[in-house]
Amino acid sequence: MLIDNYNRVISYLRLSVTDNCNMRCQYCMPAEGIAFSHQSDLMSWDEMFLLAFTFIELGIKKIRITGGEPFVRKGLMEFLHRLAAVEGLEDISITTNATLIGDHIDALKALGILNINVSMDSLDKARFNFITRRDYYDVVYNNVQQLLQKGFNVKINCVVMNGINTNDIIPFINFAHEHNTNVRFLEEMPFNGHSKSFERLEWNFLKIMDHIQQQYPQTYRMQDAAGSTSENYTIQNRKGSFGIIPSFSRTFCGTCNRIRVSAKGELQTCLYTNESVSFKVLLQQNPHPDLIKPLILKAIKSRFKDGFEAEEKNEFKKSMSLIGG
Repeated sequence: MLIDNYNRVISYLRLSVTDNCNMRCQYCMPAEGIAFSHQSDLMSWDEMFLLAFTFIELGIKKIRITGGEPFVRKGLMEFLHRLAAVEGLEDISITTNATLIGDHIDALKALGILNINVSMDSLDKARFNFITRRDYYDVVYNNVQQLLQKGFNVKINCVVMNGINTNDIIPFINFAHEHNTNVRFLEEMPFNGHSKSFERLEWNFLKIMDHIQQQYPQTYRMQDAAGSTSENYTIQNRKGSFGIIPSFSRTFCGTCNRIRVSAKGELQTCLYTNESVSFKVLLQQNPHPDLIKPLILKAIKSRFKDGFEAEEKNEFKKSMSLIGG
């Protein structure tokens, strides 16, 4: 097992396969986009597989594939085929904006990759297009429907933004009931690529919860899974569930079981800290797990207590697209 310096078991790797994205969401980057990495700066698929394999050998049980938008990078499905065959890996999941997943739904199901988180911040087409700065609403909505109809475990992730999409909270609650699925409301974070100033958080997890309970007072807390970042709830006599992720308030740090690796091979032990190890050059020089295992173990034993300590000791204001979600 991977155990950090605060006795937290690390079993979950968020692996970014690209920092590129075909949307320009307002909470992630400015309208003109950001300086995405050149293809040569990214880990190759072989390097990425070796790194993932090494983490699995050290005790990682779950890998979430993130971006940017993972499906913009060619070769993803071949990589997933290889990863799905690794013994000891219990779950592969994907976070996507669902614009490009449609052609791969059947192949994902055949691989047993059924846990799909979809970033979708409005059920109103005009508002969705305003937030993303792209006209993809119909494609995203139709792909979400396909995933649900074909038995995938779909979670809708909605970043709650003051003055923009708070009117979508209750419609999303109703969507979860109608489709017997889960929607999660995320606090907005400062990792927006300097797309706007971020001085204070208007809609924190408490205000989101209060807003929901005004409409549905008979709301009950569910048993959260180990290491869960979301506080999860059901509503009496209604199907589906919802969660609230206090990503800015950071109430879940004490049970954090995850680490991140960027598409450039940079290990990030906390969402609010800078990279601590860069694997790409090391893997190019000597592609062997024994070279990088000690570096992983050292980084795990040097984690910050929580996101507040990490933020205090770092100047970290990247775009979420560069971090990997």
